Amino acid sequence: MRIHVATDHAGLEFSQQLQDHLRAQGHQVIDHGPAEYDALDDYPSFCINAALGVARDERDGVEALGVVFGGSGNGEQMAANKVAGIRAALVWNDSTATLAREHNNANVISIGARQHEVADAIRFIELFIDTPFTGEERHVRRIAQLGEYERTGAINGKHVDSL
Repeated sequence: MRIHVATDHAGLEFSQQLQDHLRAQGHQVIDHGPAEYDALDDYPSFCINAALGVARDERDGVEALGVVFGGSGNGEQMAANKVAGIRAALVWNDSTATLAREHNNANVISIGARQHEVADAIRFIELFIDTPFTGEERHVRRIAQLGEYERTGAINGKHVDSL
């Protein structure tokens, strides 16, 4: 599987260790930056580029997911979610890693490098990668509503402000 990765300065060392692990597992890892430590870096472009990579691969039929890191993971998740078609989830334990895939068909996860040990993050990522989307009708319906809103500003054909 292709895994798109991005971070901010707080997660740089963390990200390198996790990329090494993913490559050792046979995944193709695309690193969207940063390439070097800069305490004043701006993470949005790195995370948006990783999310764009996932969205492009999905459009082209390439199996891909994304992982973004930061101090808390919050801003990185927000940045990734600005890309059309991306469903990025903040993951902080085993159940949020699996539920992100099972119920939300998340295609990007965000992890706080200052919040977790590397071994925990590796476990979260492996759970995320290995857990399939259930495909249950209620989850498919809800994800479709998010996509519709993203494209049109409406849900079920009605603009949200008039629901």
